[in-house]
Amino acid sequence: MLLTMSKLDDAIEAAKKQMKAQSIPCNEELLRKIAKGLGPSIYTADGKLVAASDAKEIATVKKSFIGKKLGETDEKKQDKAIAHAIEKIGSSNRQKLRTVFCYIIVRKLKKESVYG
Repeated sequence: MLLTMSKLDDAIEAAKKQMKAQSIPCNEELLRKIAKGLGPSIYTADGKLVAASDAKEIATVKKSFIGKKLGETDEKKQDKAIAHAIEKIGSSNRQKLRTVFCYIIVRKLKKESVYG
């Protein structure tokens, strides 16, 4: 019998690979919960990546993910968390996986309890 990985498992494996390449410690349980919380967006070619140089995209991350999902409304903290995620993945890396980007933000803002 052949075991096939789910789309979620594929997304988790890709995220873990990117995290390992950037020496980002991984809590797989938290990573999985964040990936599930991001929904179907992480399965599309465009949606699975964060265009960090796109101001509109960053505004959406701030409003929808950091503001609504994580409940962090302090704009300075939001900006610092986003800048931290860009730096950790690498500003020149054009393949910033949304799952990894959000994981770094959750850890930076110490909002793991949202995924309790």
